[in-house]
Amino acid sequence: MANRKRAEVRNAVHRRIRRKVHGTTARPRLAVYRSLNHIYAQIIDDEQGRTLAAASTSEKDLRGATGGNIEAAERVGRAIAERALGLGIESVVFDRGGYLYHGRVKALTAAAREAGLNKAETAAAQEDQSAENSQEATAGEGA
Repeated sequence: MANRKRAEVRNAVHRRIRRKVHGTTARPRLAVYRSLNHIYAQIIDDEQGRTLAAASTSEKDLRGATGGNIEAAERVGRAIAERALGLGIESVVFDRGGYLYHGRVKALTAAAREAGLNKAETAAAQEDQSAENSQEATAGEGA
């Protein structure tokens, strides 16, 4: 039976994700790191090995009563999206860093999307959802 620490498991999952997720100059990677008290986000160009933009709750502008909650993650998500759009980056690849896509991680990405990152992806998802809803409605009428 595997007796591993939570951090070791997260690092193993993160390495597995990083084999698949790779940021390019055209579509950089949005990496998230979550600690107990803060949340950090970076936009990274893996081809050049450069961090293009960063935001975290440890910054004076984004600091609130606490940095370890969903509201703080939303502030960081909006800030990283604004900084990315300021650099001309409209689309990113999301790297959840081995964390579950839930809670603060999900709030950060949702806020970044609302602020304008990955507009095409968001629009396509909404179109797919509306098409599914219309199919369900027509299937329900025929029954």
